[in-house]
Amino acid sequence: MSNYTRRSKDELARRVAQDIHDGAYVNLGIGMPTLVANHIPAGREVVLHSENGILGMGAAPPAGEEDYDLINAGKQPVTLRPGGAYFHHADSFAMMRGGHLDICVLGAFQVSARGDLANWSTGEPGAIPAVGGAMDLAIGAKQTWVMMDLLTRQGECKVVENCSYPLTGLGCVRRIYTDLATLECTPAGLRLVDLVDGLEHAELERLLRLPLEPAPRA
Repeated sequence: MSNYTRRSKDELARRVAQDIHDGAYVNLGIGMPTLVANHIPAGREVVLHSENGILGMGAAPPAGEEDYDLINAGKQPVTLRPGGAYFHHADSFAMMRGGHLDICVLGAFQVSARGDLANWSTGEPGAIPAVGGAMDLAIGAKQTWVMMDLLTRQGECKVVENCSYPLTGLGCVRRIYTDLATLECTPAGLRLVDLVDGLEHAELERLLRLPLEPAPRA
């Protein structure tokens, strides 16, 4: 069995941030994706959007400098970069639905090999459905990326052949960034982009229980 180390949440956020191109307009979903704001490479112009009505969102503020009148969609205090703005919720959703976002980064419960996304409900009895803006983002953004741990706490893989949870969007996910590997969803199935040091391709396929096209040679 391979001897490997998982990416921490900050390492994973840094990995996602590396792939965001200069000049991109990007929405960061609630939860783990919000960490990406803290790891945008220096000198790269990325305009961050929050669905509650912020454009030009910055990193999390230093401890003691939080302003709870300036929060993201997850109710976490954020900063506003020079030139940033906040506006009505309806205007924010018009941006999301109108195809004005280059990338959205979302968490997920499951993603299928074809790029189907399930990220708003596990179907647990008594759970309050909370789809929020996930459906608008998944379909409205030019690219949808998922950021998540590859396995559940029970050791079950979140990347599956077919989602068993209620779907957020069909065939919308382009890339899956996880603590073990980065995967790309293609019409032919999953393609490997990269994996953590020490993890072998065969071991990753065993965890996925799905065929995985190797990463292209450099």
